[in-house]
Amino acid sequence: MSNKHGGTGHYWVQSLTAVALVPLTIWFCFSIASLPQMSHANLSAWMNSPFNAAMMILVITVGLYHAKLGLQVIAEDYISNRSTRVITIASVTMICALFAVIGVVSVLKLSFGA
Repeated sequence: MSNKHGGTGHYWVQSLTAVALVPLTIWFCFSIASLPQMSHANLSAWMNSPFNAAMMILVITVGLYHAKLGLQVIAEDYISNRSTRVITIASVTMICALFAVIGVVSVLKLSFGA
């Protein structure tokens, strides 16, 4: 946050995740739309494919990392109190990490049928 050129690296990582999300989102939409119906059995069978499970994990992790980066920029730009800003960024980071873990565990649980 306090280094002189940290924003450039942050910008490029956020841009890279945005670009990665374009094909991932297209894949996700077409894959879900191609399911015959949205039942637990169909979703579980679809998730049994290692490719589909890996792609879902990518959608979840890249999407949440991109969200974390964007929310961090918003906090840095609009929260003037340093301690509030740090707490907000730390909270956003922890919440996104928690959601990523929950999402990945859910994908793995569905794909292995546990």
